[in-house]
Amino acid sequence: MVSIKILFSFVLVFLAHSSPQFACLSKTISLASAASIVTARDQAAAEKEAAAFDWEKRVNVVKGVANALSYMHHGCSPPIIHCDISSNNVLLDSQYEAHVSDFWTVKILKPGSHTWTEFAGTFGYAAPELAQTMEVTEKCDVFSFGVLSLEVIMGKHPGNFISSLLSSPSAKIAYNWPLIDVLDERPPQPPKKSIVGDVILVASLAVSCLSETSSSRPTMEVSKMLMTGKSPLADQFPMIRLGQLLYH
Repeated sequence: MVSIKILFSFVLVFLAHSSPQFACLSKTISLASAASIVTARDQAAAEKEAAAFDWEKRVNVVKGVANALSYMHHGCSPPIIHCDISSNNVLLDSQYEAHVSDFWTVKILKPGSHTWTEFAGTFGYAAPELAQTMEVTEKCDVFSFGVLSLEVIMGKHPGNFISSLLSSPSAKIAYNWPLIDVLDERPPQPPKKSIVGDVILVASLAVSCLSETSSSRPTMEVSKMLMTGKSPLADQFPMIRLGQLLYH
């Protein structure tokens, strides 16, 4: 793995697959951001690294982030909103274990404190209502989680795809795209039978998290639970079209 060195003078990190507690680090640790792997395009070495980031690892990263956000939203009182979930803020260790990082934009939801005075997230990941109204809710993180989940399985930021989903004239065209044509081509294709159902679940969950209406998005607790299930569409891969994911 090509690592990046990050100096944490004081940083809070959620460990995705261990007891969901804050860890205070005051040392240099070697981690790679999900962005540095997923969107790697530096020819041979980068392509090899992205291919090694196989479907099992990608699904586990999505599950890990879902676990962390579910704990922040539903295991803490008052709830904690990250406000800046992106592939740059999800760090992977040498075992591809996900660590949600960069808590400088975190919002603790207390009565009367649901708004920002200025935008502090990352464009391309922020929920539409956050950019428009500055009102912070758990569903803002849910939208960002949807963007991240698509990025992990597509191997690139899904900006154009999301624009198509949220645009009425383009949505019908986007929903007719085969899922297999959207997936990153660098890991072995198609995904193994043992993991294909999980890949479909990630795609289906991501699409539901990207609803333009915040109330229509699932909570992170529901998202976490959905990731433990199996998709009824697994036997239909690779014939699945994106529109089918809206109903499963």
